[in-house]
Amino acid sequence: MVVQVMRVSVALSPAEFPETPLSGRAALVVDVLRATTAAVAACEAGCRRLVPAPDAAAALALRDGPDTLLAGEQGGEAIAGFHLGNSPAEFTRARVAGRTVVLTTTNGTAAMLAAAGAAAVGLAALTNVTAAARWALLQGRDVSILCAGDNGAFSLEDAVCAGMLVARLADGAPGAALSEGAMAALGLGRYYATRLGRIGEDSPWARKLRRLGRAADVAACLRADVSLVVPALSAGGFVAHRPDATEVSAVVPARPGARGAESDA
Repeated sequence: MVVQVMRVSVALSPAEFPETPLSGRAALVVDVLRATTAAVAACEAGCRRLVPAPDAAAALALRDGPDTLLAGEQGGEAIAGFHLGNSPAEFTRARVAGRTVVLTTTNGTAAMLAAAGAAAVGLAALTNVTAAARWALLQGRDVSILCAGDNGAFSLEDAVCAGMLVARLADGAPGAALSEGAMAALGLGRYYATRLGRIGEDSPWARKLRRLGRAADVAACLRADVSLVVPALSAGGFVAHRPDATEVSAVVPARPGARGAESDA
């Protein structure tokens, strides 16, 4: 059943996850630098599924033969003995097509696992921000957006992406009711939407990645709408979905505008 007024909540950091409603909702997990961007790249390249793991030991335990690839990072650095790091550029068709990717990262995979209580879970990044909003609208549910953050704290790039998602959700859902976090993210999204490159200077995590020699990753992650793929959770792993804009209009008629902060997010 389609909700009459879509309610949109945003958790701006993991500290807000416990109070963020998930039951019966569609959840979007955001970790722009770099977990969800890498996941989008992996699904775009044809991986069979992407499985999040809380740490390296858990990832190793999930390895199941030569068709399983271990990927991830700790503190921004690749994990010794893993097949892949967390750079979106590493997830090429030649490396991952038809294979399962087990991913563990400092921030993103914890947020993916935290979202598991939602009725539907998708992964969003700047690279698929419009497709991710379409996917969420197609669920016909209230939406919660979880920002993976920076070691438990607020992350500028995730909040900006969340705000851009909120803008697209509000444009697609009549009179969407926004939580205080969603309203705050919306303001950041509006400011940075036309100056995404600026995040590379303003974000502490982006600056750290550049110091680690990952400037190319930062640039790749700070691009909007280069993919139509949304990784969506199914049987413990994320698989590629390609939501169609025409399907969205059949679920909720497009109408701009959003209501103020929810009292019951």
